[in-house]
Amino acid sequence: MANDGKVKQHIPAELRYSMRDFNNEFPNDSACLEYIKEQRWPNGMAPCAKCRKSTKHYRVGNRTAYACQSCGSHIYPLAGTIFEKSSTPLKTWFYAMYLMGSTRCGISAKQVQRETGVTYKTAWRIFKQVRSLLSEGDLQLEGPTVEVDEMYYGGVRKYGTGRPMRGDKKKTPVIGIVQRKGLVVAKVVKDVKGSTLLKQIRKHVLPGSTIYTDQHRSYDGIGTMRTSDRKPAKFRHYTIKHDRRIYVQGHIHTNSVEGLWSLIKRGIGGVYHSVSPEYLQTYLDEYCFRYNRRHMGNQQFRSILERASRQV
Repeated sequence: MANDGKVKQHIPAELRYSMRDFNNEFPNDSACLEYIKEQRWPNGMAPCAKCRKSTKHYRVGNRTAYACQSCGSHIYPLAGTIFEKSSTPLKTWFYAMYLMGSTRCGISAKQVQRETGVTYKTAWRIFKQVRSLLSEGDLQLEGPTVEVDEMYYGGVRKYGTGRPMRGDKKKTPVIGIVQRKGLVVAKVVKDVKGSTLLKQIRKHVLPGSTIYTDQHRSYDGIGTMRTSDRKPAKFRHYTIKHDRRIYVQGHIHTNSVEGLWSLIKRGIGGVYHSVSPEYLQTYLDEYCFRYNRRHMGNQQFRSILERASRQV
């Protein structure tokens, strides 16, 4: 059946947010500043330190300040945020966040440099500041089915191929915990010993959940784990035998967490090319943040803006 050359939109209308929508909502720095002010103090009703009550505040000329209608004392919406003391236009910050929330695999600082005209150092700093807000460190997955796996990120292994040996500093271990059809967590860990991995599972997985892993021996203690108050966690643990080339056995598999690894590795390799261990966690936070909001379409941008408008 002919479609007259039109491509069908799979994103619901309420979740679409195009570049045209962005430019209409945020045409200049003043609109961006007004948005931040409204996020912190809706309708301009902010607590006045001098009047000691919430009063209406109005913009002071071209400054990034708003004055109390009663006494004239000032408030500063950018104070305490990642925008404070930045000479970069607010719209450039907003545009970088829009790009970050509109892509599946990430956007490089070099691309923002090309599109906005700022220096590479400025573009890199913008993304570094934004990523610092995207951590969901205490996120708990509700289950009831969760997959757990570990991976190593980094350069070529020091001693040949395969997993790193003890003392090898070339690769960084990461644990991934994925709720099937739900949320994800990815954390840099110091090693892949049972005590380390089980601590992360205890922190992020709800007791009573069913956990799927591969046959890595560090997961052997899942079935006997206890909660922080020493009660049995009652996890049901199933393993898939990857060493026997078995990848799916009924409901037993780790394909969801493997898909997360594929997204992260291909994204970092294709967009950022390489990431140092020092900043790896912030990049993992970025990918998990987008993954956990994958049903929001381009409205992920709103979630990033809300965090950026808060005091840090």
